[in-house]
Amino acid sequence: MSLEIQVMGAMKEAMKSKNEGMLRGLRAIKAEIIKAKTEPGANGQVTAEGELKLLQKMMKQRKDSLEIFQQQNRTDLAQKEQEEIAVIEQFLPAQMSEEELQKAISAIIQEVGASSVADLGKVMGVASKQLAGKADGKAIAGVVKTLLSK
Repeated sequence: MSLEIQVMGAMKEAMKSKNEGMLRGLRAIKAEIIKAKTEPGANGQVTAEGELKLLQKMMKQRKDSLEIFQQQNRTDLAQKEQEEIAVIEQFLPAQMSEEELQKAISAIIQEVGASSVADLGKVMGVASKQLAGKADGKAIAGVVKTLLSK
């Protein structure tokens, strides 16, 4: 089932239950899907990979905003961002734990033959592709740097 169909079904439920936070998050996802469909070359469709990238981008934006709002003690706005993050997470694949991430990146380091921080680019290229949707880019980069600096 496509993301758009899932979102539309969830929007109906959110409207029935009058869940404003959920509805706001779902509307944001729907707006991004429509925007992606109208981009040149999309032919009115979004691939599953495109949907995943779209959700990851939205999640990153919300987390960045949340961090800023928390620094500025804007709990009202931070609360809205947290609600939208919770909605977006429902449509993303389960994220890897720190331990699973370290194991996966260790295997990638062995596969690529990286031995120092100078090989960071090679490892990040492979890791980003293999772990797309399963882990946040910042988390991947942090683990790669830690493991290569040992």
